[in-house]
Amino acid sequence: MKTAPLFFIPTALVMSSVLISQAEELFRDDFKGRLADGWTWMREDHSAWRVSKRGLEVQIQPGNMWGPANNATNVLVRPLPNTTNAEIQIAVTIENRPTEQYEQADLVWYYDDSHMVKLGQELVDGKLSIVMGREENDKTRTMAIIPIQSAVVQVRFIAKGNSIRGVYRSGDEKDWHAAGECDLPVNGSPKASLQVYQGPKTLERWARFTEFRIVKLDP
Repeated sequence: MKTAPLFFIPTALVMSSVLISQAEELFRDDFKGRLADGWTWMREDHSAWRVSKRGLEVQIQPGNMWGPANNATNVLVRPLPNTTNAEIQIAVTIENRPTEQYEQADLVWYYDDSHMVKLGQELVDGKLSIVMGREENDKTRTMAIIPIQSAVVQVRFIAKGNSIRGVYRSGDEKDWHAAGECDLPVNGSPKASLQVYQGPKTLERWARFTEFRIVKLDP
């Protein structure tokens, strides 16, 4: 179906709130009471995720996906279209209030545990930040650490061909901001992933995801 909701944006490096008039929404999940069909959990801990009227909530447990550890629980994935002949956008709203160094909740363009690009909300040296990073063969590169004030952020990837860009806006902002750009660490078929990790060992805390979208832009 054709749609032009506020969730989809033009592809300038610094984004405005102008709407795209020709965008095809391929998939949406507002996480209202259940997960939509097509999601798959990796290393599932069923006791540490739930879906309510407020969205998908996942407990942020110890573990890591950044580098070779690859032991985070409740990594949620679903297939994505190929970007060879189309621009694909994925987006989600994240809410968390981290207290631990590197505690994070991410939207991820994912191939496998060793090949991915992440964009999310993370605590870095005591500052709540937007962080974008790239991983290939478990070798990592951080492209952006941008301090923010709001515990609620919208993050989006825009991918076409072999390149991907990340943008974000926090709180009630109308304008989108560039986080970074890189080539894709292609290794098989792409997937969208939601990931939380580096959580506290003794404190139970849950990150919330809402408004997940996959969109294809018309050429």
